[in-house]
Amino acid sequence: MIPSLHQHSEDLRSGRSSSLELTERALDLAAAADGEGARVFTRLYADSARAAASASDTLRAAGLTRSPIDGLPVSIKDLFDVAGETTLAGSVALRGYPAATESAVVVQRLIAAGAVIVGRTNMTEFAYSGLGINPHYGTPRNPWQREIDGGRIPGGSSSGAAISVTDGMAVAGVGSDTGGSIRIPAALCGLTGFKPTARRVSMQGVLPLSEYLDSIGAMAPTVTCCAKMDAVLAGETYVAPVAHPLRGLRLLMPTNVVLDGIDEQVASALQTALSRLSAAGAVIVESKIDAFSELASINAKGGFTAAEAWTWHRKLIAEREAAYDQRVVSRIKRGKDMGAADLLDVIHSRRRWIAAVERQLAGFDAMIMPTVPIVAPKIVDLQASDDAYYAANGLILRNPTMINFLDGCAISLPCHVPGNAPVGLSLAAPGSHDQRLLSMALAVETALKS
Repeated sequence: MIPSLHQHSEDLRSGRSSSLELTERALDLAAAADGEGARVFTRLYADSARAAASASDTLRAAGLTRSPIDGLPVSIKDLFDVAGETTLAGSVALRGYPAATESAVVVQRLIAAGAVIVGRTNMTEFAYSGLGINPHYGTPRNPWQREIDGGRIPGGSSSGAAISVTDGMAVAGVGSDTGGSIRIPAALCGLTGFKPTARRVSMQGVLPLSEYLDSIGAMAPTVTCCAKMDAVLAGETYVAPVAHPLRGLRLLMPTNVVLDGIDEQVASALQTALSRLSAAGAVIVESKIDAFSELASINAKGGFTAAEAWTWHRKLIAEREAAYDQRVVSRIKRGKDMGAADLLDVIHSRRRWIAAVERQLAGFDAMIMPTVPIVAPKIVDLQASDDAYYAANGLILRNPTMINFLDGCAISLPCHVPGNAPVGLSLAAPGSHDQRLLSMALAVETALKS
């Protein structure tokens, strides 16, 4: 069991531990020769982390605590600007480019809250895959069956963020989510991952994938941990979520698209979770959501991500295409054939699509579905075959992408039996329902652990 942020904070408050001790432990694990640290971090901030931890301890001793995450080691994804550094986003193509002149807003907020930033975490190059495979810096291995046949994927694109938490190198990992890049690694690695309504958290100073879809959130051990991180990232005062009563809670379980290709382990964990929630009084209604079946055709030419990624990358590709992960650049180049009319078609279709989904959600408190329909595949299998890579990527991104296109909020909760393959259960709602969703997730989390 990974300790929660609350447990760590209580240890700091009581004097059982110090921020410097927590930080040294995290840095030791990150630097261990037999650990995942070399694949998890693209850059460690050992000196500045120790300084931040010492400052936190000094302030705490004087009776000052800046936030619920003060003194806690956290990691940041390699697409957040840090003043004085070039943001590489898991790539080598940007090496030698100008350094950022100021840190991203979310990085500034973490520092102001007293978080100890231990390092930048590895990711799928330019955040353009849900698998977490990176040919430049290596692929962090999933904690489940790590030693079998080279290990399993961590999920992406926030791959290093997840493993930094599972392996104790951080108590929470901050990532981005354009089509599931927080919730996918959370699901595949047994963590909780929260994707807020996109507009709540500033994207200033964040290397974009799609400005229409990008959102910033965190992975951590529990719902409350994610709520604490979310408040800091959004620049809001933290208000502890109160569990929403499960009895009478109305949850819509889509029956089309999201269950296609589901494997036995996910299906079994999902059924057990739904049974527990029903026994606790939740009302789960299974129904087709017609709009879900339309999304693939709306995005047939690549959608927002292809159009926007091509716009951002086209000059860099012209200069340094050979430096890219070829599986990433091939997907970016799909946007080359999209014209302004194609992009406008997606924009207009999205407006109608959101309205259709929200009409069907009227009368329900949230949607519930598997975060991803399969357990983590083996790394070597996906490295060896383009067909396997693209098939797994499409399947793993499919369900969480629905919520980004909805402009909604969603959370992935572990729902597997400890020791079995990690499986995530997704709760999702339309945009601006974040606090209510966290309250529902807190109740669901309790029921799943009972």
